[in-house]
Amino acid sequence: MISLKSKREIELMRDAGRIVAEVLAELRLHCRPGVTTRELDKVAETKAGKAGAKPLFKGYKGFPGALCTSVNQQVVHGIPGSYALKEGDIVSMDFGALYKGYCGDGAITVPIGPISLPVAKLLKVTEECLYLGIEQMFVGNHLSEVSRAIQIHGEANGFSLVRDLGGHGIGRKMHEDPMVLNYVTGGRGVKLKPGLVLAVEPMVNAGRSETLILSDGWTVATRDRKPSAHFEHTVAVTENGPDILTKL
Repeated sequence: MISLKSKREIELMRDAGRIVAEVLAELRLHCRPGVTTRELDKVAETKAGKAGAKPLFKGYKGFPGALCTSVNQQVVHGIPGSYALKEGDIVSMDFGALYKGYCGDGAITVPIGPISLPVAKLLKVTEECLYLGIEQMFVGNHLSEVSRAIQIHGEANGFSLVRDLGGHGIGRKMHEDPMVLNYVTGGRGVKLKPGLVLAVEPMVNAGRSETLILSDGWTVATRDRKPSAHFEHTVAVTENGPDILTKL
C-alpha cells in the first residue's frame, strides 16, 4: 500500500534527510587509508546521536551496525568490522536515520586515494544514474521512467544494473511501497503523485549484474568479483518537481 505524505510530513522527513546528509559528509572526511570500516560506523552513530537521531539500520533484522560499509566488489549491506581501507579501494556507505518518527536514507561511494580510471568512471556514471532517475520524478510520470533513465545510462556506459535489489518507498518506515527497480520490466509502474517519497538508489556493477550473499548472511557482492558502486537519495515528488530531502 502506497502512502502519500503531507507537506508537513515531507518537512519532517527533510529533517531526517539532512541528518543523513550530514553523516555522509562527515564520513567522506574520514575515508582514508588505514581507517577501518568499524571506525566509520562509530563516526556515523556518534554524529547521528548528537543530532538526536536513531540509526535506522542498527538492529534491523539483526543487522549489527549503524552503517553499511561495502568495499570494492561488495554491493550493499556490508557489515562494519576490522577491514582497514587501503589506497585504490572504493567504499559504499549507506546510512539511514530515524528522527521524530520519520526516516531518511542515503548512500555514497567514496574512493580511497587514487583509483583506476575505469573505477572512477563507474563512480561517476552511478551518481549520474541517480540524478537522471530523480529528474524523472515529476507528477504524472510513471515509476518505470525513473527505472528506464537509470538503466539506459548505466548500460550505455558498459555497466550493468543490480537486479536483485532496488530502491523503495520511505516514510515512517524505512521500507514502504513501491519498490524502485533500476531496470525496466515491461510495465509502466505506479503513476507519480504529489507526496510520494522514494529512496532512489542505483547499484551499478562494472561487470555482470549477478550477485550473491556472503557467509555473514548480509553482505551482497558481485558474483564475478568486479567492483560495484551505490548512490542514494531520499526524494519527494511535488507539484514543483522532485525535491531531494537528503542534501545539505
